[in-house]
Amino acid sequence: MKRRFLNAKLHHAVVTDHNPEYIGSLTINQELLEASGIRPGEVVSVFDVDNAARFETYVLKGSRGGGEIVVNGAAAHLVAPGNRLIILTFTYLEPHEVDNHSARVVLVAPGNRIGERFDYGTRLDAEMNS
Repeated sequence: MKRRFLNAKLHHAVVTDHNPEYIGSLTINQELLEASGIRPGEVVSVFDVDNAARFETYVLKGSRGGGEIVVNGAAAHLVAPGNRLIILTFTYLEPHEVDNHSARVVLVAPGNRIGERFDYGTRLDAEMNS
């Protein structure tokens, strides 16, 4: 039986724009996509830290160097520029895969730049054992 686990996390990405007239999706700049391992077209869960809105959508690749985080389509009504988001992807694992799995986490720095990066499995294990 497969179980669902965190696969990637962008913590405190800041909304730079929103476009309710776009067909839908979340545009994320290339640097954050590469650092987190999130892929264009991948489904993401999005949590707005500032207003508690939660939604699910898919990812579009943004430009390189611009720091963009743009919420498009219906979800654009749930956020505002300047809001902080937590963006998550998940994976399904078989029991024998769980112990070797770890999620890639990026703590987003000002300007939606790459801040601290770490492996969640390793960090959580270290915190639990200290």
